[in-house]
Amino acid sequence: MAKLKKNPRTKAGEEITPEIADALAAEAERGYDLSKANRRRVGRPSLAGQGASPRMSFRTTPDLYRAAQKRAKKEGRSVSDLAREAVARYVGS
Repeated sequence: MAKLKKNPRTKAGEEITPEIADALAAEAERGYDLSKANRRRVGRPSLAGQGASPRMSFRTTPDLYRAAQKRAKKEGRSVSDLAREAVARYVGS
């Protein structure tokens, strides 16, 4: 028995029927006015609300990392969040 092929879907879950695919292909062949295209930002949102968030990277001992992971899990936070808080407290003192 042959498998039935499903039509592909958009990210929103809408089925792309052969008719829709033909319409999209015809639109592409006519060309796009990219000046009207919406720009999408990629990556994580800024921690400051706008602009880039600089990255800090440092090495640690396995024991300290495991302790940070355990504490973060206990508090329902990320290790990065703990590190940001620790650095902010240190710099602020």
